[in-house]
Parts: sequence; C-alpha cells; structure tokens
Amino acid sequence: MKHLVKYFPTPKQIWIKIKQTMDTSAPLVWFFVLNVALVWLKTYVNYHMNFRLGVSGSVQNFLLVLNPLPTAIIFLSIALYFKGALSYWLAVLLNFIQSLWLFANILYYREFSDFLSMGILGSSSSTGNNLGKSITAIMHWSDWLVFVDILVLVVLLLFRQLTIDRRGVQKKFAILTTLLGIVLMFVGYGIASADRSGLLTRSFDNNYIVKYLGLNEYAAFNAVQTYNQTQSRSHAKPADFKEIQSFIKSQKLPNNVSYFGTQKGKNVFVFHLESFQQFLIDYKVNGKEVTPNLNKFYHDQNTLSFDNFYHQVSQGKTSDAEIMQENSLYGLPTGSAMVKYGTDNTFEALPAIMGQRGYATAAFHGDVASFWNRDNTYKSWGYNYYFSKGYYANADKPSYNVGYGLKDKIFLRDSAKYIEQLPQPFYAKLVTVTNHYPYQLDKENINFPATKTGDSTVDGYVQTAHYLDEAFAEFVSYLKKAGLYDNSVLMLYGDHYGISENHQPAIAKLLGKDKLTNYDLAQFQKVPFMIHGKDLKGGINHTYGGEIDMMPTLLDIMGVPDNNLTMFGQDMLSENYKGIVPLRDGDWITPNMMKFNGDYYNTKTGQAITESNFTDKQKQYVKQTQNYVDKVLKYSDKVVTGDLLRFDKRTDFAKVDKSKITYKVDTGLSNLKRSQTTNPSSVFAKNGNKSKVSDYKTDAPELTDDK
Repeated sequence: MKHLVKYFPTPKQIWIKIKQTMDTSAPLVWFFVLNVALVWLKTYVNYHMNFRLGVSGSVQNFLLVLNPLPTAIIFLSIALYFKGALSYWLAVLLNFIQSLWLFANILYYREFSDFLSMGILGSSSSTGNNLGKSITAIMHWSDWLVFVDILVLVVLLLFRQLTIDRRGVQKKFAILTTLLGIVLMFVGYGIASADRSGLLTRSFDNNYIVKYLGLNEYAAFNAVQTYNQTQSRSHAKPADFKEIQSFIKSQKLPNNVSYFGTQKGKNVFVFHLESFQQFLIDYKVNGKEVTPNLNKFYHDQNTLSFDNFYHQVSQGKTSDAEIMQENSLYGLPTGSAMVKYGTDNTFEALPAIMGQRGYATAAFHGDVASFWNRDNTYKSWGYNYYFSKGYYANADKPSYNVGYGLKDKIFLRDSAKYIEQLPQPFYAKLVTVTNHYPYQLDKENINFPATKTGDSTVDGYVQTAHYLDEAFAEFVSYLKKAGLYDNSVLMLYGDHYGISENHQPAIAKLLGKDKLTNYDLAQFQKVPFMIHGKDLKGGINHTYGGEIDMMPTLLDIMGVPDNNLTMFGQDMLSENYKGIVPLRDGDWITPNMMKFNGDYYNTKTGQAITESNFTDKQKQYVKQTQNYVDKVLKYSDKVVTGDLLRFDKRTDFAKVDKSKITYKVDTGLSNLKRSQTTNPSSVFAKNGNKSKVSDYKTDAPELTDDK
C-alpha cells in the first residue's frame, strides 16, 4: 500500500499544482473557468438530488448536462469585463446569486413540487407564509452545500491565496466568452425544440422547461411570461371577449331536469377542506377509519359524491382552487391570480351572483385577512362579510394556532356566533387550515395513530386529517341543533393534494404498491367533491370532473340560470357532460384516456399507451382533446390577465361596487347587529335575539382549559 501511495498526489500537492497553473497562465481566466465548473456541478447534482424532472432518453440526459452551462458562462463572463480584485469578487458574487436561486428553488420545490416564479415572488406575503411556517421541516443540512464553494473562494481571496490578475483579459476575449454562452443556449434550445415541439408556446409543466432548458432559463422564460400577463390588460379589447363568449356558448350544456332547482332558496355552506385528498375517504390505519364522519357524510343517501374528481391547481395552490370554485376560471400558469388580479379585476363570482338573488354572503378564515390577498379579492367577488382573524377572540394565542391560523375546532366553534346572525338565506364559505403541511399538531389534539411510511412529513397527514374530520362532525352537529342542517346545502371539496409527488416511496406504502407509475400519481390527484341537501338524490357519481366544474354544478342544483355566465367549467350533472378534465400544465384526464406528466394511459385500466402505437382513432381523439384543453386554458388566461369581464354588457348581472364593501371588524359587527332588525331571518333573530352557540359542543382541549 505504501508503495502505491507515492504514485498518488496528496490534496495539498493537487492544490499547489492548480495554484501554479492559475498563477502562471491567465489567472482570471482560470478563476472564471473554476466558477463556471462549480455552478455547473452543484446545479447538475441538485437536478438529480432535489428535483423530479422525469428525465428519460439520451437527448434529455444530454440536455440536463448541458443546460446549466450557458447561463453560468453568460453571467460569470460579466466579471471578465473588469480588472484587478473587482473582477474576482464580482465572479464570486455572480456565483452566489445563482447559488441563492438554486437554494431557494430546492426549498420551494420540496414542499410544492414546483419552481419559484416571478408571480410567486411578487406575492411575497403569501410565499413567506407558505415557506416561513414550515421552513425547519423543509430544510435539510445538505441544502447548504450549494454555498460551500463560495465560502472557500471568499477565504482564499481574503487570505490572498490566489494571484490577482491586475491586467484582466482582452475585451475581445470577454465578448467571445459571452457569445459562447449565448450560442450554447441556442444550441440547447434547438435540440430541446426538436425533441419537444411547442416547448415555450403551450402550457407545459415547469419541470419540462427546467429539464430541457435549465433553471436560470426557466427564470427568464417565467419573467417574460409574467411581463406578458401584466401587459395583457392594456392590449385587451371588446372583440377578445366576444370571441370567448362565442366559445363559451358553444360549450353550454342543458341542465339536468331531475336536479335543477331542487335546492333552490336554501342556505349554502361551502366547506373548503385544506389539502384533503380523495384516498382518505374510507382509508384505514391499523383498522381505524381516518375520517369516519366524512365517510358517513360521503355515503349519505342525500349526498351527491364524485369519486373521479381532480384538483386543477398550479402555483397558486389554495388560491387557484378558490378562483375555480367561485368563478369557474382557471388559476394562472405562474403565480396567483388572486394576488395579481384580485384587487382590480372585474368578476362575476358566486357570492355576487347569490347576493343579487337576496342572499347574505360571508367568508370565514381563521388567518390574517390579507393572506392570498383575500381582503381585496373577496370584495371583488362580492362577499358582504369576511370574518378573518381579527374577528376571533384569542386568535393570536399560540395554543389556538397551528401555523396557518386558528385550529379548525376552535375556528368553527367561534364562527358559529357569526353564522347564527347571518340573514337567511345566506351563502357562507369556511376555509379550514389545520390539515396543512407540515401536518403537525400538539399532543393534546392527537388521538389517531400516525402512518409508518418512514417519511416524517407524510406520517402526520392522517392525524391532521382525522382532526379535521372531528371538527367537521362538531360543526354538523351544531347545524342540526340550530335548525340549519335541513335548510342548507353543504358543498365540500378538497382544494389540492396534501402529499406531493416528491414523496413517492411514502405514497407507494400508503397505497400498498411496490412502485408508482404516472398513472398512479394521476389517480393520487383526486380530491373529494360532495354536495348534500335534504331530499337531494345522492349516491356515488363516477363522472370525471375537476374543480373548474364546481360552480356550474352547484348553480344547477340551486336553480340559478347560467346562460350568460362566462364559465370554463361545465355542469357535471348534465346528461351531455363529456368529462374532459384539463390540468393546468396542459395534461388532461378523460373517461377513456389520460395524459399525465407527458405519458398516455388507458384511464380505466391504467395500461400505458405509447404515441408510436396510437391507432388512427386514438390519434384523432388525442388531437381533439389537446386542442380543447389548450383553448380553454388560453381563453381563461385571457379573461383573467386582460380583465375581459369589464367588457361584459349583460343586464342580468350588476357589477360589484367594491367601494361599498368593508371588512373592518367594527363595521362588520355593526352591520350584523343592524340586520337582526332590518331582516330578522337569522337563527339569532328567530330565537328571540338569543344565541344558540351554547349548543355547539367541541372537545377542543384549549377551550376546555379556558373554561
């Protein structure tokens, strides 16, 4: 062994050799090359370690090796235009900026299975809330390795272990280096376009952009995309809206006569189930049902339950689900529509529609009013009341909160005193938060066993879901005691996935599978959608649908005409409904075939179908479906980014006057109090102006302790 050692240089000898080479042969050039190599290496390594890009085939693998280089060369070549120590420090700074972008995306991707966008960064309060409250659960010690090389370079420069090239390089060399980066970028784009046509023109998953072009190129593409969205309003014109109106009318389906108007005039409760997935229904851990109360509700003879219902959210997550539920408009491909357009856009939303039919409208959420820009967006949607954190006593008490607001049991109990004062009929939405990543509860509130997948993030999911289930049961019990249950329609829906695709080994264990396919992951995107009402013809409905379809389906049951509404969803109860479910990235699911993460499957059997083996009928089906999906996404984006509803001249709907709506606590309470006299139809007024909140029973330990 000693004989062999002499043939291998020590690390010190290697460093001396590198230093000699750098000192004697264009030191700045070598320092530039070193930084390019370091940026390339850590980007490429993290592509494999922290991102699920779905790379397959020699072309994609080659592009993955190539794509960190062009922007690294372009950015770092900026340092070559300077001389002396400044050029070295500038190179380190440029390395740091690229590393910081990589680091931020590692953290964001780990929770949301997506990359940071200009739109998400623009909604800083929501992004900070999303990341900040679970940062310790997200972060791994290995993430900090992306900065190790920078630390070493800084130390070497500070202690003068590198020779500073005072002369710099010729300007011609700097320009040629920058051009080399640009040429490599176009080469990569050319190869990518040949392998994946329409890469930048269709609504592909952001994973596609990164794996084909690169993380930095994605940032540039996204910045252009965001800029185009902001310019869309100024370029929009009435003719754009007429074109879309024509398309909407061509897609209008006849109502189902056996359902239309069967619940007309009743109160409406919209129950927003945070991060709740369909697989939880009837799911058991150690023989115990995770959600026994929701299971019972799901199977009730007066509950219409859809078991092939999918979330369709993108980066806006919860806010995307809300804009679909309230407006039948898709969220944006980048950022949150509520944050970017909720304040100033014109909407024709459910609260305003119901409000103009004599309904009081109220939203309930146990977090700060500004989260996802709700305090402004809800005004645009026509909510009369918005009961946010400021309306709840002890809302800032640490034991009452779980990351994103009031714990569900406390939130729902404390919402009852406002619900009982709402004039009837009313439309009320309650947004729950406890079943939110990272799925952690204090020991006093845990009474259900965690799963044992070995994934600490996933294993607590069933515990918070069980807590939500108990909170829902307590709420339903109160509605019955208050006389509201039989006189109300309860609509429940899961807003988006709770467990992201980044936890595939754990998902496989939850589903009892050895390995997951894209088909399995597609099925895992199902969320519950239930509508309950007294005498409603219920049952398990196998129709394929998505969140975009909630609004027209509810309007059918409530007997509200929708002929003139600009909705991109369709009534799932209509006998002519075809069940095409567009996903935000341009993939889709239908009763016959599905496209998910770029792969095709038989929807019923899960059998993979390769494009090269398509029959002529399948080719035509895929083409027609893809054209439809691309068109509805494009048209919906135009409505939102262009604020096209401002051009709607219909006379059966009055545009919301936001100046008349305020969510100040004092004003809201005063309005509620006044309504007991002007419109004494509330539970409170009918009970002789006496509260029935004492009928609300909860086992929340926090409230028991307070008593």
